[in-house]
Amino acid sequence: MKLPLLLLGTALAASSATAAPRGFTVEDLVRMERVGSPVLSPDAGRVLYTVRATNMDKNRGNTQLWLLDLRAPKAAPVRLTQAEASSTDPEWSPAGDAIYFLSARSGSQQVWRLPLAGGEAVRVTDLPLDVENFRLSPQGDRLALSLAVFRDCADLACTKSRLDAQGKNKASGKVYDRLFARHWDTWADGRNNVLYAAPIDASGKVTAQPVSLSGTLDGDVPSKPFGDHDDYHFSPDGKTVVFSARIAGKTEAWSTNFDIYTVPATGGAPVNLTAENPAWDSKAIYSPDGRTLAYLAMDKPTFEADRFHLVLIDVATGKKRTVADSWDRSIADYRWSPDSKTVLATADDVGQHRLFAIDAASGKVTALSGNGYVSGFDVVRDTIVMAQASLTSGAQLYKFKLGGTADKAQQLTQLNAQALADVKFGEYEQFSFKGANGDTVYGHVMKPWNAQPGVKYPVAFLVHGGPQGSFGNSWSYRWNPQVYAGAGYATVFIDFHGSTGYGQKFTDSISGDWGGKPLEDLQKGLAAAVEKFPWLDRERSCALGASYGGFMMNWIAGNWSDGFKCIVNHDGVFDTRGMAYSTEEIWFTEWENGGPYYEVPELHEKFNPALTVKNWKTPMLVVQGDLDFRIPTAQGLGTFTALQRRGIPSKLLMFPDENHWVLKPANSVLWHHTVIDWLDTYLKK
Repeated sequence: MKLPLLLLGTALAASSATAAPRGFTVEDLVRMERVGSPVLSPDAGRVLYTVRATNMDKNRGNTQLWLLDLRAPKAAPVRLTQAEASSTDPEWSPAGDAIYFLSARSGSQQVWRLPLAGGEAVRVTDLPLDVENFRLSPQGDRLALSLAVFRDCADLACTKSRLDAQGKNKASGKVYDRLFARHWDTWADGRNNVLYAAPIDASGKVTAQPVSLSGTLDGDVPSKPFGDHDDYHFSPDGKTVVFSARIAGKTEAWSTNFDIYTVPATGGAPVNLTAENPAWDSKAIYSPDGRTLAYLAMDKPTFEADRFHLVLIDVATGKKRTVADSWDRSIADYRWSPDSKTVLATADDVGQHRLFAIDAASGKVTALSGNGYVSGFDVVRDTIVMAQASLTSGAQLYKFKLGGTADKAQQLTQLNAQALADVKFGEYEQFSFKGANGDTVYGHVMKPWNAQPGVKYPVAFLVHGGPQGSFGNSWSYRWNPQVYAGAGYATVFIDFHGSTGYGQKFTDSISGDWGGKPLEDLQKGLAAAVEKFPWLDRERSCALGASYGGFMMNWIAGNWSDGFKCIVNHDGVFDTRGMAYSTEEIWFTEWENGGPYYEVPELHEKFNPALTVKNWKTPMLVVQGDLDFRIPTAQGLGTFTALQRRGIPSKLLMFPDENHWVLKPANSVLWHHTVIDWLDTYLKK
């Protein structure tokens, strides 16, 4: 197979470059190419990555593999795969002569191998079930892979046969005797994600029946709904697999007790390494020299937003020690340096999401990247490649040397340069103010794309979800301030008490206080922004938020009822009692409200928006995904019913095929235009 050389948006069309500038639109947003996490070759000479493009006619994304030669100056990216089906989860062969990846090009999702010397991709697995995710052993002779199976089945064919029989059954009812009955956006069908291993024979294929590695444990590997192959790794010698799992049983829906297990790669009984910790243990990775096993741990059971800190286990003795415990940041992702002396990690940090280096011996932490959001990275030999975004750019790949910092990093990709050549993005600035308790709180403001001196602009006041999250210097394909800037709006967004990146005490402070300090921060933050930035027109402002931000929209309606001309509420909590008994991950509502509703109803009701409906008067647009099992449909319908019954101008935008997020391209376009039209109605017309 001859590999075509295709440029990824590096050429700037002359007509676009000289065209009059324009604002950024939702159509621009949904059509953007999206770069995935980089994967460096064993010699660090090439970098492999994915690019997701959007097919508007088919109303879906398509992901393919790309390769860039780092040894050749100004090398053009090479597209490796072109099948109609997506190609994802790439890994290098140990020799660097082939790429392993996932694709459903054969009709079911299997592992494929693409030789780089030429020739077509060859299917490595031919299993009766989809391969959910996989890892290649360091020796290249074995796969670890996850499959969704019925545990009482003796083999994979049994699961396939049962699924086929279910599809032919005319009765649609399902019986459940424990939670989760449904999770995120899917009703349980009785299957679990089970981790398997299978040898690769001399022909380069898996022909033997995979051996279960985690099947004796009542839990999912990887975890649902968002777990992936970061939940498990091989040891450097390929003889052991380490993975994380949460025992399910009757308590799964209110437990965050994940543990780290090791098991021989050929099969056997998993050994629990973290049984003493009833909280979350995750993402275990062996050091390259095999002497140390690292993992991330939380301290507080049932709290999903506790600080993830780094723990190291001496493989020979089993002795554990916490590293950089005084560094008050929560690690999101990490990798070992090749010499096994440093851990590179990403974490939220004062409105940014930076890459840090942690010395494994001393615990000294050094920031490697500056402003922006590092969404993925890899390190091999002396080279680091990272994907980094900001409020004015989707993620691009950058390269710099291990031991240095990213302030002089070389930009490797220029995705969307041609498509957005005539776009002028809104300028942004971070600011701080004294919030609740006199604490320093941070926020951002963004000007409209065409802002002029001395002119005031209507304000879109964006409130992030989580609530333990951050609305900082990043790029989003759902809630993106540049879409509002492109529509002529100024935006303000505050990292209120409860946000991440400002220390765990600040993050913890929202639990049990959803309508207290956060509302005070939002009120003081907007006032501080208006005082500092005279181009903000406070009299023409609309509040918008989703998830916890949607809760805050309902809370604002009843407790800051004269604050805004209009409100947009997306998948927001309306009634805390209904939420407590209908959401799927119960640990969340119980932690945030001090326990189960039946034990402490007064704590759940303390900040219940349903009790303040008599104060509502602000026009509100309500958006709800019918597949949202996190904040179920009844919450959105309750909000809309309350508005209609009160005679308040309101609309309901319902998506029967979306979950907590609006993901389909056509739905995203409809969502954005409906929201912007709502703002235009009350702020411009």
